[in-house]
Amino acid sequence: MIFEGKSLTVVDKAEGLYELCFDLQGDSVNKFNQATIAELREVVSLLQRDSKLKGLMLTSGKKGFIVGADVTEFGALFRSSSDELVAAILEIDALFSSIEDLPCPTVAAINGDAFGGGLEICLCCDYRVMAKTAKIGLPEVKLGILPGWGGTVRLPRLIGVDNAIEWIAAGSNKRAAAALKDGAVDAVVDNDKLHDAALDLLQQCVAGKFDYRERRVEKTTPITLPAIEKTMAFESARGVVGAKAGPHYPAPMTIIGTIEKHAALHRDDAFKVEAAAFAKLAQSPVTAALIGIFLKDQYLKKQSRQYGEAASEVNKAAVLGAGIMGGGIAYQSASTGTPIVMKDINQQALDDGLAESDKLFFKQVARGRLKQDAAAKAMHHIVPTLSYGDFGDVDLVVEAVVENPKIKKAVLAEVEQKIPETSILTSNTSTISIDLLAADLARPELFCGMHFFNPVHLMPLVEVIKGEKTGDVAIATTVAYARSLGKTPIVVQDCPGFFVNRVLFPYFGGFNMLLSHGADFNRVDKLMERWGWPMGPAYLLDVVGLDTGHHAGQVMAEGFPDRMSYEGAIASNLLYEAERYGQKNGAGFYRYEIDRRGKPKKLADPDVAGLLAPAVTETRELTDEQIVERMMIPMCIETVRCLEEGIVSGPADADMGLVYGIGFPPFRGGVLHYMDTIGMDKFCAMCDQYKALGNLYIPTDGMRKMASDGARFFPAAA
Repeated sequence: MIFEGKSLTVVDKAEGLYELCFDLQGDSVNKFNQATIAELREVVSLLQRDSKLKGLMLTSGKKGFIVGADVTEFGALFRSSSDELVAAILEIDALFSSIEDLPCPTVAAINGDAFGGGLEICLCCDYRVMAKTAKIGLPEVKLGILPGWGGTVRLPRLIGVDNAIEWIAAGSNKRAAAALKDGAVDAVVDNDKLHDAALDLLQQCVAGKFDYRERRVEKTTPITLPAIEKTMAFESARGVVGAKAGPHYPAPMTIIGTIEKHAALHRDDAFKVEAAAFAKLAQSPVTAALIGIFLKDQYLKKQSRQYGEAASEVNKAAVLGAGIMGGGIAYQSASTGTPIVMKDINQQALDDGLAESDKLFFKQVARGRLKQDAAAKAMHHIVPTLSYGDFGDVDLVVEAVVENPKIKKAVLAEVEQKIPETSILTSNTSTISIDLLAADLARPELFCGMHFFNPVHLMPLVEVIKGEKTGDVAIATTVAYARSLGKTPIVVQDCPGFFVNRVLFPYFGGFNMLLSHGADFNRVDKLMERWGWPMGPAYLLDVVGLDTGHHAGQVMAEGFPDRMSYEGAIASNLLYEAERYGQKNGAGFYRYEIDRRGKPKKLADPDVAGLLAPAVTETRELTDEQIVERMMIPMCIETVRCLEEGIVSGPADADMGLVYGIGFPPFRGGVLHYMDTIGMDKFCAMCDQYKALGNLYIPTDGMRKMASDGARFFPAAA
């Protein structure tokens, strides 16, 4: 043993061929925290002085390689001055370059995930051998930053400008075949042959069969492209990337500009350009928001894993109701490996549900994400049925019938008699009280809500709703099943609308009030989309369904009459009464036609203004800022109410519930993060300007106290 630390070991494998193994003690993954960096600095210093060193192989003692830098350490680092941040980055660059400059060949054996700094240290090596099941990538853009340890410098010089921009600006992970095709790795082998293959390559380099010094030249010298080709490459990239990134995420376009700026420079000068760009992005509010999102997501995953100990196994599931939701749930379960029975009361409904799931499988095949035989196998995991004959060994049932309490109660009571006494029963209700639905059940302790969001295959959130009598096993098992589906579950308490819909409908209330004061819904939609929402409130109501919105609005008005009830005509209800239900029947706030790809295309409808006229009680001159404030304040206050009442367990659950459930703009960090950035004192002052509009705009006593105390939902370090 040449070196043994808490993160790294170095051993002599064969006559001066050293293996540097990353194996961070006390953690399931390798990451570059301060302790690991300190050990790496010590190891490199040792290697530079070792006369016996003939070759170096980088390996991992974990299932993965290195997942990147420790994001939990970013907060303090990013709050330092720009000069201090640049200096810190350049220190790491110098350390990594010391590996690249060792007087011997170097090979990285990538056994698993190598992301961010994990890939960047591999790029320092002369050669990279990758296991077939491994993935690599530079995902920093998803945190609002760019690769800061040489990624924007070495990767373009290795795989070309076009490929590198696609890798870095998209932040996507690459599988072994794609990495080999682009030239990011030199060989792909079976996992069990990785170590031997990397060691053999190292031996061949030592024997002079490969010129490792020549490999270093291309990574340390300027990019060799004719001026015209270089200009075309960067300009075309700006067009493609800019269209996808939009105005709220500066990192993708900064990445292009950074690579272009250092393209003509040698390695160490290029690092200075990269470090300066990194520092500027790192200290932006967008990066603070996106890092907060990442940390909250990690927190939720950790919380949901803790339920696993109390969970029962779900080896077979069932869904009642074969509509779009039922078909989507069946697809999600089958595609992630859990067989599922799909029951309905008529064959046509079953055929429609199967068609929905088949369509989703075919899309995966068409996009190359799933092979035909794998898709066929997964499709057979969905068993359609008109009877309860296949329910004798079901471990969990998701009821997804029509949103009517009488029908749901009857169906739940019926299925409870057909499943094992230990099975978990859940309802995919979006508004109906779990306690109400549980009232007639024989085993209410095994019943809870499991609220999926539409479309099921795309929306990452699942609300797991705990009723008064719901037991721990029901919650734990439902959470575990949601996680097995690839979803992010949050556990919420029972109340009208639960969490997401309870918070969403005050937002719609603010929208309807704006229209009653003469605002144009087209203008409101455009403003809120410009603010960052994926769609404006009118468009969202059309997608949700104005009939669904009408029903949910009645539930919310009954549950919270002090602020969610309404008198007289309101815009969304006028359209509902005119049987304009949105996309589902081609007419809502907008009209819809099916385009060539089979998707509904939104179009203006001149008839809508006349239909909405009875809802307009007065005409006010409203600025863009006032419209945004009047839309956002009710949602913000209701989110705080849910937090204060314990409907959600903490601020992270609240922020991520709205990001994952209704598309709250991630670059704003979540509703509560957004309020933190404003400051509670300023937010309450903003609310006071609109107090005449009613209780939707009145902050809670707790918010007033936070304002006076200067308190935040998240500590500054987050």
